[in-house]
Amino acid sequence: MVTQKQLAEAVIVRLREAGHEALLAGGCVRDLLLGRPAKDYDVATSARPEEVLGLFPRALTVGAAFGVVVVADGPLQVQVATFRSDLGYTDGRRPDQVAFTDARHDAARRDFTINGMFLDPAGGEVVDYVGGRKDLEARIIRAVGDPRARFAEDHLRMLRAVRFAAELGFAIDGGTAAAIQELAPTAARVSGERVAAELERLLTAPPEGRRRGLELMDQLGLLAVLLPEVHAMHGVAQGLPHHPEGDVFVHTVLCVEQLREPTFELALAALLHDVGKPPTAAVREGRLTFYGHERIGEYLARQACHRLRLSVLQTRRATWLVRSHMKLISYDEMREARLKRLFAEEGFEELAELWRADCLASGGTADAYEALMARYRALSREQVRPRPLVTGDDLIAMGLAPGPAFRDILDRVYDAQLEGRAASKDEALALARRIANEPCKPQP
Repeated sequence: MVTQKQLAEAVIVRLREAGHEALLAGGCVRDLLLGRPAKDYDVATSARPEEVLGLFPRALTVGAAFGVVVVADGPLQVQVATFRSDLGYTDGRRPDQVAFTDARHDAARRDFTINGMFLDPAGGEVVDYVGGRKDLEARIIRAVGDPRARFAEDHLRMLRAVRFAAELGFAIDGGTAAAIQELAPTAARVSGERVAAELERLLTAPPEGRRRGLELMDQLGLLAVLLPEVHAMHGVAQGLPHHPEGDVFVHTVLCVEQLREPTFELALAALLHDVGKPPTAAVREGRLTFYGHERIGEYLARQACHRLRLSVLQTRRATWLVRSHMKLISYDEMREARLKRLFAEEGFEELAELWRADCLASGGTADAYEALMARYRALSREQVRPRPLVTGDDLIAMGLAPGPAFRDILDRVYDAQLEGRAASKDEALALARRIANEPCKPQP
């Protein structure tokens, strides 16, 4: 089966046979030189878009105005871009116009030197006009040319610099870092979708990369602009002995770092799980408290998710995790029915992982987590979420009129079923009748 790399190489051969210059370009060159698997293989060429289309009639013209054509082979796609210079960036994202040019000028318009190299796959020669190979060896993220100009062209590049540094374990060049600090407020103009895409890659990077990325975002001023709820946790003290690690911000970064192969929703929830602490911090009877911080945190987390333009499902999962992150602390004191209801939640395993990371980030151990998961794994799906023995139809058949009491009866009967106090349909119906006949409690 053809790989994307092989498809890209075949495209290069075809372009060269037609008399055009063609090279691998961008991130795939960086990754190949680092010995990392490349996410995508892109081709840069002297051929104009119409010439590429003439050689590949089935290609897609997804960005012909910018010189970009996509060549596909089944599910595989390779972007083929004409060498170009970008002329003006009015919107801080896309070039106003492009001028088709040569490889040297094309390299000069790219974001970072390590992404500005080209590679001849036939001979293995690296074509480097911007010093990318030297910076790759020195493990440095450096903007091509004037960093202020590069970041003014596309404000997202500031966050990309942080993400590359975190992913690769590189340092950010001093001049590039200074430009980010100066221009960080302009990151607020970047669309939520684009910010979310970069955050997802940063927060799901290897553990040390997550921590490094968040620390860099904070140091360079991007965190305060893009996630002010998280930045607000700086300096918010936590009570000893439960939190010897430091303030709420330090704890949060450690919590994100402790997660094991998280989804974006879980990592984001870990980042936001304590955002309700700054507005709820209070000293009561000489003790620091954060009563209700999970409810306030849910509200703030939802605002952040909306700002990042996350889907309804992503927002629902992340905010549920924030709202629920305290629920497992006293799991061993819960009634069996309540614990089983938690086990039955679709996001339970992520909630448990968040709790584990939260404990470890507070200087604790994972012993309680392991004990909880042993109980969880010992139960079958049917034991955790059995089909209800009594339904609303059964209550109607008993002569009860639908109303607010229905939910209370059904919930109490189902709890009894989960706890083994109602093991059959008859027992469940008998319990429902007893509950329905209980005297009404006077309203306070």
